[in-house]
Amino acid sequence: MAPALLLVPAALASFILAFGTGVEFVRFTSLRPLLGGIPEYGGPDARYGWLAALQDRSILTSLAWDLGLLLLFVVQHSLMATETVKAWTSRYFGVLQRSLYVACTALALQLVMRYWETVPRGPVLWEARAEPWATWVPLLCFVLHVISWLLIFSILLVFDYAELMGLKQVYYHVLGLGEPLALKSPRALRLFSHLRHPVCVELLTVLWVVPTLGTDRLLLALLLTLYLGLAHGLDQQDLRYLRSQLQRKLQLLSRPQDGEAE
Repeated sequence: MAPALLLVPAALASFILAFGTGVEFVRFTSLRPLLGGIPEYGGPDARYGWLAALQDRSILTSLAWDLGLLLLFVVQHSLMATETVKAWTSRYFGVLQRSLYVACTALALQLVMRYWETVPRGPVLWEARAEPWATWVPLLCFVLHVISWLLIFSILLVFDYAELMGLKQVYYHVLGLGEPLALKSPRALRLFSHLRHPVCVELLTVLWVVPTLGTDRLLLALLLTLYLGLAHGLDQQDLRYLRSQLQRKLQLLSRPQDGEAE
């Protein structure tokens, strides 16, 4: 295992990469479609219909490329979360296992965003082009996106952002406090095993609520919705525990004091 002095910079580098990727993801999923989505897809006369699009090789090539990028992200995000791979990475990287997972996820997401190909001539499922919809629909989408991202950031704080990013594991290791998950209750561990992503509904809002839903955006929204849906297995017991922890975190924020999840 790397010396303790090298663990902290490695964990911080992973966190900075993940944070920058998160900012870029906000631009990719919200700012670009809300501020430039309609001009990007051109006018109705410049686009193919659905049947004609299936016969256009350039459109199919772009969609196949985008699908490959998404599958790369999904495979990485799922494979590295399996117990087998986690055990292997823990064996060779020790306490940096979570930081490695976060860094690889950020890199996979960077590949998706940097090499994503739009389909300007492809059909659209819907678009707000005529007034007054061209004015009010983007504004409504913008408000919903802002609310969704605020909720996402709030929920990540409730779920212990430092632990999700791998910083807490290194901090506990350097201080000799052990593994943070070892301090969690069985109810918390049960929740984590059922929950692929703590901000499923908010992410779905960001993916689908856009003034223009083009072909490539439809592919992005469909595949990530399917991925989130298949991995989302919360039950009533999980929801009750999540509600109690949310209330507890809000109380801790209202009067600062140290404490761990029960």
